[in-house]
Amino acid sequence: MNQDSSSSLSEFIEDYWDIFLGITAAVLAYFLHKAHMNYLATFIAALSIVALSVTVSEVAEILAERLGEPYGSFVLTFSAVAVEIILLYMILTAPNAENSLETVKSGIISAVIVDMNVLLGLAVFVGGLAFKEQEHNEDTSSTYTTILFISSVALLVPSLLKFSDHQEKLMDASIIISIMLLVYYIIIYVFQTKTHSHFFKSTARSRILRLKRKRKDYEEEEHEDHYIFEKLPNWANLLAVFVLIFIVGIMAEVFAHDSSAVFKDLGISAGLAGLIIAIISVSPELITAVKAAKNDQIQRVINIAMGASTVSILLTVPILMGLAYIKGIPFTLDFNSLQIGALLLTVILAWKTTDNGETNYIEGVSHLMFFACFAVIAAMF
Repeated sequence: MNQDSSSSLSEFIEDYWDIFLGITAAVLAYFLHKAHMNYLATFIAALSIVALSVTVSEVAEILAERLGEPYGSFVLTFSAVAVEIILLYMILTAPNAENSLETVKSGIISAVIVDMNVLLGLAVFVGGLAFKEQEHNEDTSSTYTTILFISSVALLVPSLLKFSDHQEKLMDASIIISIMLLVYYIIIYVFQTKTHSHFFKSTARSRILRLKRKRKDYEEEEHEDHYIFEKLPNWANLLAVFVLIFIVGIMAEVFAHDSSAVFKDLGISAGLAGLIIAIISVSPELITAVKAAKNDQIQRVINIAMGASTVSILLTVPILMGLAYIKGIPFTLDFNSLQIGALLLTVILAWKTTDNGETNYIEGVSHLMFFACFAVIAAMF
């Protein structure tokens, strides 16, 4: 009897630790914020955002499995990018936040850098150690790297104007490029879901999942029966995602308000601050991707990493531009040379490591090494 109770408690903690930690940390962070304890409030708010984002990713993963690809990856990437947009918007509008514009610009680029190097690199490394080589649909990576390369080039346009004699046209160019990116995304959405959805589906079935289906793994079924979000219909899970993201929004406001003072006290540069924000927003996707790689679902890893990176540019930029315009904030897309250079090099590296439809652990290490170099430069730039 005691053993059964202990087992039930263990399963309950495993299933709901993230939402319990997230809500508890949110309440604590709010009171610390009111007490003007900036350091603790910043740390606890970040912890709450990560924990609640893990819950969001878990619920999104359930919806993803029900909807199938490519719609499943859309749910996962949109839920994560929503957190990213909220965080960056709160930083953008935070009162007395010095260098907030530069931090937001760094956050946009860093989100792609983290997705394509930390998330993809770590997942490919873990999967490579477990399975030596893993196969994915090479059309997926080829399409995404092309999209990301063109998007990166588009961001160069306003950046180049900054070094010309036409700096007064920088805002106009930023607005035009934002609209172009949004239109580009709409075309890609049709391509991905209607005309060429087969480009984003796996061409090799997972060995692990095949074995699980044959054995009809009892523990997995038992876990699904007890996890409350597995029982809920799709509309209820979508509502749960929105509620959780709303709480994340409140915590993002606390984080944005207090972190500006903390970053200033610690002498953290705008580049490094943007990188920290990107890591916070990407962490739930990272957990999902590593789990997928361990289950030999490298196709899902590619869809999440590259799909999230695509949405980070093609949706985050236009949305933030629109919100900044409404608020009267002079937000322009003049990224610095480090940001654009790192973005282009990341796309080229991803193209080289995924173009043959196979991945191994050395390719994962290469992405992680690239990120480590970028982090060092970002901290000192």
